[in-house]
Amino acid sequence: MRVSDDRYTRDRQRLDLALRLIRHEARTFTIRQWTGLSDDRIRKLYRSYVMNHDALLVSRHRGKSPRQAAFFFRNGELNFQSAQLASLYVMYGLLGGTDSGLEPRYRMGSLESGTLLCQAYEAYLELHSPTSISFEHAWFLLLALARRDEVGISRCGVCGGVRLHDVLARHKIACGTCGPMAGAAAASARAPAPVIGYVAPC
Repeated sequence: MRVSDDRYTRDRQRLDLALRLIRHEARTFTIRQWTGLSDDRIRKLYRSYVMNHDALLVSRHRGKSPRQAAFFFRNGELNFQSAQLASLYVMYGLLGGTDSGLEPRYRMGSLESGTLLCQAYEAYLELHSPTSISFEHAWFLLLALARRDEVGISRCGVCGGVRLHDVLARHKIACGTCGPMAGAAAASARAPAPVIGYVAPC
């Protein structure tokens, strides 16, 4: 009886997580990765629960998930939101800091890790309206940060805040918000100082 109860609880948690991911407009492949449910089960879940209640609010996306790190550097606001989301991943225990950088603390297929991912994304949604990062882009950001070969986080050399940086790009010290100010300050420092009170010789 105990084994049956545990199995029922686990199945219920799996379905609850799948519904949560569906409402965040996660793709079928992503839902399968995190819950272990079959594609057919996910489609039936979508038809039974979402189409009858949230059909106008939830879209179903098809095709490949986003996999371009350049997305997070399109503009200063998007870079700022991405850095906040990265900070939330650390706060929720999905990533941990080490001497060599970030390391993954989540486990693919773990219902607990999947729930933490949803909680971190929902915290991000609370911070921004409108939002610029879809759930699929958020999931890719976590993957990229864990791999450490495209995207990383560090301190902004101007404001001291957390910034997201492109590992493959030329090194920058400032975040997307402070970058223009840092560039202007550097240009000003390189310009020759004006000569005060100079009088041309006769």
